[in-house]
Amino acid sequence: MMKIWWWAVTVVAWSLIGTCFGIRFVIDREECISHKVEYGATVHYSFVVIKSDGSWHYSHDGVDLVVKGPTGEQIHDFRDKTSEKAEFVAYHEGVYRFCFTNKSPYHETVDFDLQAGHFIFHDQHAKDEHFKPLFEDISKLEEALYNIQFEQHWLEAQTERQAIVNEQMSKRAMHKAFYESAALIGASILQVYLLRRLFDRKLGTSRV
Repeated sequence: MMKIWWWAVTVVAWSLIGTCFGIRFVIDREECISHKVEYGATVHYSFVVIKSDGSWHYSHDGVDLVVKGPTGEQIHDFRDKTSEKAEFVAYHEGVYRFCFTNKSPYHETVDFDLQAGHFIFHDQHAKDEHFKPLFEDISKLEEALYNIQFEQHWLEAQTERQAIVNEQMSKRAMHKAFYESAALIGASILQVYLLRRLFDRKLGTSRV
């Protein structure tokens, strides 16, 4: 009995067809990522704009993303997004393109994550009524694990982006406070200088 269960798990493990990858890249104007997807596969993807090369630049404009299928059909179109996640089912087998467009004058660092896969059982025993519930449960568990990893990576990228934004805002606040303090000190010195000159003139006039 133990051998049969181990064999069933092995069949499911070898029958799972799927790919997943994550990439972080710097985009100047436009960058396209191509990935071959099999027919019927479910594609999960997400992206986060981590940071900008402009030290004083921070905005919510984000980047544009257009997803196109192998026949040129447009699947998704996101505009001015700093982060997004979505999914679709591949109804055509072939190369899918994920094209990012950066409209800001600065280089943007983008974290992109993609997972694609589906479950196929080739062995004849996979149709047996005794093993079918087991195969379905293992498939659901495998898909749930993929979704957890996908969500975790997206949240990590979001957290990293927020940390960089907070650091930039802190630096800007510190610089602003420094300049304000310098201006206040300069104004105080100027007031002291003008008051001394005024008193000197009054003393000189009174002596005469």
